[in-house]
Amino acid sequence: MSINVSVPPTHELKPRITVIGVGGAGCNAVNNMISSHLEGVEFIVSNTDAQSIANSMTEIRVQLGANVTQGLGAGARPDVGRAAADESIDQVLEHIEGTHMLFVTAGMGGGTGTGAAPVIAAAAKERGILTVGVVTKPFHFEGSHRMKIAEKGILELEDTVNTLIVIPNQNLFKIANAQTTFADAFKMADKVLYSGVRGVTDLMVMPGLINLDFADVRSVMIDVGKAMMGTGEAEGENRALDAAAASIANPLLDDVSLAGARGVLVNITGGPDLTLFEVDEIVDHIRQQSDAEVNLIFGATTDEDMTNNIRVSVVATGIGGEAEKNPVENMLSSINTLENITENASKIDTDDALEDLEKENFSSFKTPVKEDGKESYEDTGDTSLLEKEQSINVKIDENKMENEFIPPEPEKVDNESLVAQTSMSNQKVDPFKEAELLNASSKTDYSIEEKATKELDTKKEVKEEAQEEAQEEAQEEAQEEAQEEAQEEA
Repeated sequence: MSINVSVPPTHELKPRITVIGVGGAGCNAVNNMISSHLEGVEFIVSNTDAQSIANSMTEIRVQLGANVTQGLGAGARPDVGRAAADESIDQVLEHIEGTHMLFVTAGMGGGTGTGAAPVIAAAAKERGILTVGVVTKPFHFEGSHRMKIAEKGILELEDTVNTLIVIPNQNLFKIANAQTTFADAFKMADKVLYSGVRGVTDLMVMPGLINLDFADVRSVMIDVGKAMMGTGEAEGENRALDAAAASIANPLLDDVSLAGARGVLVNITGGPDLTLFEVDEIVDHIRQQSDAEVNLIFGATTDEDMTNNIRVSVVATGIGGEAEKNPVENMLSSINTLENITENASKIDTDDALEDLEKENFSSFKTPVKEDGKESYEDTGDTSLLEKEQSINVKIDENKMENEFIPPEPEKVDNESLVAQTSMSNQKVDPFKEAELLNASSKTDYSIEEKATKELDTKKEVKEEAQEEAQEEAQEEAQEEAQEEAQEEA
């Protein structure tokens, strides 16, 4: 009897990660990633422009909407790009069959990228593929019309992916200089996608000290809205902190902050000289910049070529929360909240509220006493508190007067005049007549003041005339006396 001993076949189970470029910008991003020799990833390009696909460096190419566009592009019309993607979606799904994680990269603002990317992302997400969108926004000099198309496309794409990363092209000016070429600037933007994909793939593919599986990555990136990716590399004495700081300070990303992230994925890559203290220093620095309850998952891999260097890759997800995910719903929610506040405020009984305020303030220095079912308050004997009571009472009376008209009580009137007065008080005052009365009153006050002023002026004039007459008489008498003396001497 012979015994056959055989080793069962082994299958290498690794997550399949695919990057698909949609439109002209997406195809260029794929070419730049292939030139960087990124391993462990499959590349696909899809475009309505046949010439762009022909120049691609990948072998998997999908011509979108051959019948819709005849290979001539979408003409900057997202509706054409959407129709082209609908026509060729089965061909795209055939190439991403079995994919665990799909990166959809495109430029927003054009026709194919803006219109086709949401269609492809939605189809992948419906099949359980972890879908991550990485898109760019136009430069400011491209005009407001293209920017509006891009913003609309980003909102649509955000609803069809699990995670979205936005890179405004305008931010390239933060790192570019006068010698930076146009092609080099776009390579900088594509490097964000390259670094993010590499950070994720290294965690699951590269051998390391602490390996993460696809389930860890999925738990951080599933249905979390906006995200950020960053990579920092440093050497020297403070290489750990320098690399960690550079990984979370990416000037190219949209205005996002690590502080609001709900999940953070950290990949630390170093040589054989990577120390435990450095790993702790890196993770602690990133945790301090994050929320206290953040779901932080980290892994560490080794690379013989990274001796004396440390590379830190960070993927932060769930940035901004639901408030930023749908600004229209957020605005409507605020309006509804304001309407509810206004409606509830209109239901408040002013008298009841004032009485409650009165009881609340009086309870500290008055003792409640009940007699014949009525509640009153007895003084505690504190004079200062009584003065406080009087001041509060005055304020309450003033508040009541603002909401209620209390006619003055007549001293002595018969019943008929009292009824007439009450009926007149209930009548609505004509605002025009009221204005005439106020004007007449002001004119009357002015005439009285004017009359008094004139009387004072008259008295002053009489007094001045009397003084002038007295002076003239004195001068005449002095002249007459002088003449008489002169005659006597002569």
